[in-house]
Amino acid sequence: MEVKTKEKDLNDFGLSRLFSEFFNSEKAAGFILIGCTVLSLVIANSPWGEGYDQFWHTRIGGLSISHWINDALMAVFFLLVGLEIEREIYVGELSQLRNAIFPIVAAAGGMLVPAAIHAIFNFGTATATGFGIPMATDIAFALGILSLAGKSVPAALKIFLTALAIIDDLGAIMVIAIFYTEDLSVLNLFISLGIFVVLFMMGKTGVKNLLFYIIPGIAMWYFMYQSGVHATISGVLLAFAIPFGKGGAHSPSFKLQHILHYPVAFFIVPLFALANTGIKLQPGFYNTLVSVNSLGIMSGLVIGKPLGILTFAWLAVKTKFSSLPSSVTWKHIAAAGLLAGIGFTMSIFITLLAFADNETVVNSKIAILGASLVAAIAGLLMLKSINSKTVNQESSSEDSGR
Repeated sequence: MEVKTKEKDLNDFGLSRLFSEFFNSEKAAGFILIGCTVLSLVIANSPWGEGYDQFWHTRIGGLSISHWINDALMAVFFLLVGLEIEREIYVGELSQLRNAIFPIVAAAGGMLVPAAIHAIFNFGTATATGFGIPMATDIAFALGILSLAGKSVPAALKIFLTALAIIDDLGAIMVIAIFYTEDLSVLNLFISLGIFVVLFMMGKTGVKNLLFYIIPGIAMWYFMYQSGVHATISGVLLAFAIPFGKGGAHSPSFKLQHILHYPVAFFIVPLFALANTGIKLQPGFYNTLVSVNSLGIMSGLVIGKPLGILTFAWLAVKTKFSSLPSSVTWKHIAAAGLLAGIGFTMSIFITLLAFADNETVVNSKIAILGASLVAAIAGLLMLKSINSKTVNQESSSEDSGR
């Protein structure tokens, strides 16, 4: 009965079947993600730690296993992200300008303020390139924590946090493409973009067979990889080339998103966590948390995220560009801002691009994990507090009405 009630609540707010599936899969994936991270940390700090690390560096086809995960499988992850963005633009929260303004402006604040905080801490240092790290939000982890707050959480808040995280992902994609590209090969980039243009025109002419997109998409990934631009960008481009149509069950975009949900949520993202969170904690590792880079990351995620989201959202409402979603209060927005500070996998991904020095990468991962844990606990406690007060107020109203 409880499951049916939750599904009914979602439908009452006009959520599509695809969004419901997305929310539920991301929620479950969040818990698996937490479990994989704990498992990875335990193994890395056990007698099997050295063998565990060596396994991920085993070379297959000229690349290490971790390289295949971070460059190939994560391209599939970004393909799904691109499809989610496309869905939001056509039929979701971003399809109507007035509804879209609120999460877009809030997300902008949630990216700019954390980046500025990191930049201030690291101005003129070798770690200044890490400004993109606190800009990201791990949507699976955030939605997983949100689900723990109970059924009293407004459905509109779930939509807002999802849209916010998706826009954050788009921002992260742009940052990766613009700021984390080295040794650019113009020829390979043009070939990759040329394939994208052909696929995009195919979509516009009504080609719906997914194989005609996936096979050339692999070639686009290869040339993007050879160009020096991070290969995961090809996943996003492929998503925008695949036609959305009316968004129904026969839409190629809908079909592919439906196919990818579970493999990405329950295989690719957990595998990424296993490969990239196996941190060997050395004695006194906590001393690294006071470095300017770590302080920039932690302050950006725990303070900058909620501050930026809340401030920019407030300005959007005060200037009458937008309005608060139904049943959502400013306390809800602040709590969502805290949950958006769970950078985790996306922040770790950007870390791998921002720094070449292994020690800096490891220290950044420790800061990300610590900040994400603090943000998750703070956001959950705030939501629990809001829900508790709401329940008490409703009980008082019922008692006074008798």
